[in-house]
Amino acid sequence: MTSEEIFNQLIPIITLYLPDDVSPEEIQLESDLTAELNINSAHLVDVVLDVEDAFNIVFANEDMEVLHTVQDAITIIQKKIN
Repeated sequence: MTSEEIFNQLIPIITLYLPDDVSPEEIQLESDLTAELNINSAHLVDVVLDVEDAFNIVFANEDMEVLHTVQDAITIIQKKIN
């Protein structure tokens, strides 16, 4: 699965948890999930759970420690599915 395919699957998942003041068009590879997209920590857990379900993977604690940007999520997903 390519980075672009993963990104396209991530957008609707992330969009569910964006606050009203953040537009889905603002989601970029370099977007910081909490600082730029304003996803709070509780919703970040929900994002991870939805990603785990969508890609049939499990995020480990060490994955959570390096999950900051959309690109980080893509990198983790690619490692898990390959």
